[in-house]
Amino acid sequence: MNTILKVDKVRKTYPSFTLKDVSFEVKPGEIMGFIGRNGAGKTTTLKSIMNLVHYESGEITAFDLDMRKNELENKQRIGFALSELNYYPNKTIRQLMKVTKKFFKNFDDNKFNEACRLFNLNIDKKLEELSSGMKVKYSVAIALSHNAELLILDEPTSGLDPVSRDEILDIFREIVKKDNRAILFSTHITSDLDKCATSITYIHNGEIIYTGTKKDFINSYLFIKDKTKNKDVLNDYISYKELDDHIEGLIRANKKDIFVKNGINPVEPDLEQIMVYIERSKDNNEGFNL
Repeated sequence: MNTILKVDKVRKTYPSFTLKDVSFEVKPGEIMGFIGRNGAGKTTTLKSIMNLVHYESGEITAFDLDMRKNELENKQRIGFALSELNYYPNKTIRQLMKVTKKFFKNFDDNKFNEACRLFNLNIDKKLEELSSGMKVKYSVAIALSHNAELLILDEPTSGLDPVSRDEILDIFREIVKKDNRAILFSTHITSDLDKCATSITYIHNGEIIYTGTKKDFINSYLFIKDKTKNKDVLNDYISYKELDDHIEGLIRANKKDIFVKNGINPVEPDLEQIMVYIERSKDNNEGFNL
């Protein structure tokens, strides 16, 4: 199996928003970061994959099986969690596990208990007593306990302190090392993707503007911090901002020589810099023509 998940030209129309022929693939061993501004369509896409949103056209397959036609079978192999766990807040983890396990044929109590020990989860705590980080770990523990081969997570690190986020990212890296598993997770915390993602899918206003390896995405751009404030090259930026003592912005990697000739040395950007300056260019779509 070369592809665990394939989203092909999925379209969903709301009165004020449209998911526009969204397409991307997730392969075994991959950690794909799904990025975009709030309201860009990340959650709608993830809910479409899980058949929680009924899209009008397109096709979604998981494990080479159509998600609509094989929903129950596929969901046995998928771990899915939205950004907040709000169901049954007065129930303990132990009580929730006993209900949840009934939905999965391969649920393994021993694996669940092992995961809880690994994550330092007290299974006799109520859901409402858990921190945001512990709720994420609970979702991952459930996924691991029914041998999920694909994890689909919506903003799993949002609201976590730096230590908890780092622990979650370590867990993600370990998960995909074995058994051909993969993770698709949406996030606006791009520094998390710098640490663990192998690929990026970028959505803007309901439309995919990039999907591919993180390395290729980053290598397509360079970051400029020009203390000479040379205005002769302003038209060669994707977008920029003028600060008190310098101009900074994003350029395409193939324009490096123009800046070097003007005594300006570009550097490799991080994902946050790329996203910020691409979004600043949205009015003319300059940054989107990848």
